[in-house]
Amino acid sequence: MNTDFTFAIKHLRFDEDYCPADNTRITTNFANLARGESRQQNLRNTLAMINNRFNALAQWDNPTADRYAVELEIISVELLLDASGRGNSFPAIEVLKTYIVDRKTNQRIDGIVGNNFSSYVRDYDFSVLLLDHNKGLPAFSVPDNFGELHGQLFQHFINSATYKQHFSKPPVVCLSVSDNKVYQRTDNQHPVLGFEYQPNESSLTEQYFKKMGLQVRYFMPPGSAAPLAFYFFGDLLNDYTNLELISTISTMETFQKIYRPEIYNANAPAGPCYQPNLKNQDHSLTQIVYDRTERSQLAIEQGRFAEEQFIKPYQHVLEQWSASHAN
Repeated sequence: MNTDFTFAIKHLRFDEDYCPADNTRITTNFANLARGESRQQNLRNTLAMINNRFNALAQWDNPTADRYAVELEIISVELLLDASGRGNSFPAIEVLKTYIVDRKTNQRIDGIVGNNFSSYVRDYDFSVLLLDHNKGLPAFSVPDNFGELHGQLFQHFINSATYKQHFSKPPVVCLSVSDNKVYQRTDNQHPVLGFEYQPNESSLTEQYFKKMGLQVRYFMPPGSAAPLAFYFFGDLLNDYTNLELISTISTMETFQKIYRPEIYNANAPAGPCYQPNLKNQDHSLTQIVYDRTERSQLAIEQGRFAEEQFIKPYQHVLEQWSASHAN
């Protein structure tokens, strides 16, 4: 087998008619909403929330708060296990790409790629490998080389000709804050990202994403209830326009309000010293139906899928490839 892995990209519009592809992780934010009897209303309400939040943040030259609309595209990345493209493939990564429609100028503006980040191999690492490693241990620990393969595969994709053909800027991934960390507000304030927060210590997620080559900063945008974690390459504040940043904030904050309402739809905003609380009762629910318990259970199933379809069958090849791509 030729181990010079390559990638193929598929684009799928995320709108009220969206139906998940067969190999989409069903715990993914957007896929989870598009199931059941309420699927179309879920999607319609989600998109309306995104547009309303975008216009609230992009308030200049926007007196009626309806100048902009956000369009979303699901980017599915297949890892081709044979460089010829004729062999097996594995669903490696799924992210979102934002576009900004300016109704005043009739322009469709490129937004940011990344936003949501979905990976079967990450499911394997956190929901299978990490759990198996800690069974019977008196104290929590992390396996040697935890996240190394995933990080190398991700950076291989970002540096690939395929990525550069499709996207002009590096990705930005936006996640929720950790409920076992304390975040302190700083004096640094950005007009769109808002006040910067700093955690009291590094999280396992931070360390995992660092192996993907990503650094992290925490900002609480104006009108938000809690900070968001922004993972990025380069210079987050200067490499992207305000409209690009707003497209990510409005999209990912909406998902967090749906899935983490205790934090992101809290009725009182985070103060100068903030610890997220998933048991916070003082929050509002959106009019969007989802099953959070099912999401956590499915993460283990999806991790097992990665183990059976990718990690075990290609273990020797992956070890060779990983060793050849080690820093």
